[in-house]
Amino acid sequence: MKVRVFAFAIALFIASIARADYALIIHGGAGIEKGDFTPAEENQIRETMKQAALKGKQVLSTGGTSLDAVEAVIRILEDSPLFNAGKGAVFTNAGTNELDAAIMDGSNLKAGAVAGVTHIKNPISLARLVMEKSKHVLLTREGAEAFAKENGVQLVDPKYFFTERRWQQLEKAKAEEKEKSQPAPAPTPQTQQPRKELGTVGVVALDTHGNIAAGTSTGGLTNKRFGRVGDSPIIGAGTYANNSTCGVSASGTGEYFIRSVAAYDVSALMEYKGLTVQQAADQVIDKITKMSGDGGLIALDSKGHVIVRFNTPGMTTAYLDGNKNPVVHLYKEEFTEKMP
Repeated sequence: MKVRVFAFAIALFIASIARADYALIIHGGAGIEKGDFTPAEENQIRETMKQAALKGKQVLSTGGTSLDAVEAVIRILEDSPLFNAGKGAVFTNAGTNELDAAIMDGSNLKAGAVAGVTHIKNPISLARLVMEKSKHVLLTREGAEAFAKENGVQLVDPKYFFTERRWQQLEKAKAEEKEKSQPAPAPTPQTQQPRKELGTVGVVALDTHGNIAAGTSTGGLTNKRFGRVGDSPIIGAGTYANNSTCGVSASGTGEYFIRSVAAYDVSALMEYKGLTVQQAADQVIDKITKMSGDGGLIALDSKGHVIVRFNTPGMTTAYLDGNKNPVVHLYKEEFTEKMP
């Protein structure tokens, strides 16, 4: 009996060593191109992504949970006017900001999400409250905000989300829409250019306890109408996490990611076909590309391998390298070294 107990203790010790590592990958949206930002703006984006990665490292290296890391990092990006989430959210056709977010716990497949909120400074935190304080997964618009009030979440004036850059994007989109309404050949999906406002943010983390979490936050698409909701708050489309396979967060034209159930598809390809996280992500983005969709995704598996895959000229990405130092890339040609 003593030998068996000792052997069991050794097995637990070895397992704890195997789980003693952590990993983190962040995105600030697909669809960017060189020239979209001034050198000063680009430097600011890189620095904000670096600081966000360092925040995640701080949480994870001190034994914090993957959920804590995902929420903390996304809050930093939501508070920045540089990204299409929180403070920097794009405008709808009506001149409002409608925010979506989701978070998922890979240890138990629990998830929470909100869509169409207009008074929530940090939608990712409200999404986590939905997961932990309600029996539901997705709450929308006024109902989500009523739930926020009941749980002590401070609401902000919608004016908080105004940024001149996003307002000018709306004005430009409306002008282009008006111009296209004149008799002229309609552009085909194949000639559509990547949308410059794709600045959705997302995080996937693996903690020292072996648990994966994923989260995504967005302001949607410029000039959207009719309460449109994209993939970000849809579990399995733009956000997914499962300890046995991977965690995923996506960015792009959400309709394509919803139709292809993109985030879950990565996990399913790993679970049912035995693909690596890179192979699975490649298949999913290739499928979306064939559908004429644009965007990308980040993911990491249970061993801490991090990957990014996109079909646009760039995707703002940060991750921790093998030495746990933050690495930031924006454009396709920067992704040269092997990721952990």
